[in-house]
Amino acid sequence: QSGASDLQTEADRLAQRSICASLARKFPGITIIGEEELPSEEVSEELIEEGHCEEILKKTCPAQYTGIKEEELVIWVDPLDGTKEYTEGLLDHVTVLIGIAYEGKAIAGVINQPYYNYEAGADAVLGRTIWGVLGIGAFGFQLREAPAGKHIVVTTRSHGSALGNDCISALSPHSVIRVGGAGNKIIQLIEGKASAYVFASPGCKKWDTCAPEAILHAVGGKITDIHGNPFQYNKEVKHMNSAGVLASLRNYDYYASRIPSTVKQALVP
Repeated sequence: QSGASDLQTEADRLAQRSICASLARKFPGITIIGEEELPSEEVSEELIEEGHCEEILKKTCPAQYTGIKEEELVIWVDPLDGTKEYTEGLLDHVTVLIGIAYEGKAIAGVINQPYYNYEAGADAVLGRTIWGVLGIGAFGFQLREAPAGKHIVVTTRSHGSALGNDCISALSPHSVIRVGGAGNKIIQLIEGKASAYVFASPGCKKWDTCAPEAILHAVGGKITDIHGNPFQYNKEVKHMNSAGVLASLRNYDYYASRIPSTVKQALVP
């Protein structure tokens, strides 16, 4: 196990160095908060990404964001979301999350799935990038709604608890999907494989939810803590989402209304 977790932390660190150093070079005034401690040493040039995505630059920046200064943005980075699954070879659960927040709100996000299609054979295109900006929309995937009238709950694979199970039963789901990674769970919602994402436990962090939140909100979904409070992403905020997660693409109020009071009492924001 220590071999697997060493591999995971090394992959984490390399990915984070690459993302954070590349962003810091292009946008020196921005605050970047990553899962791993930021490198103080010089990052080798081969880890620096200088390019940009033409597809994104073709879009018009929403008017409310044109005057933003670099110093007003906070970028939340999870270099490897679904690390446990990564070490177990469940590569489709793995995502790289980069979320952009302004005035404490998630306004843009990138979910990269580096191993997307890894089981589809040698000719398949490996990997994909899903991205979204409030006021523009979300791209890189096919938006689908879960089957009408079906309550399919996606939840944690590795952090199960009695409280979490009580919370899920209260939603009377037709089925429950257990997968790793917050990024991956939001993908289940926007691709219509699940109708609600529920996590009645403190383990999730701001870098897990910032990018997925922006993408979900860009297509009309909603994500909050178990009490219905929006997440705050300003740089002073604590990193833990200690009151869990509740999200859906549609019918958010239905799921929110069924969260048991015992669960709410147990999870203090």
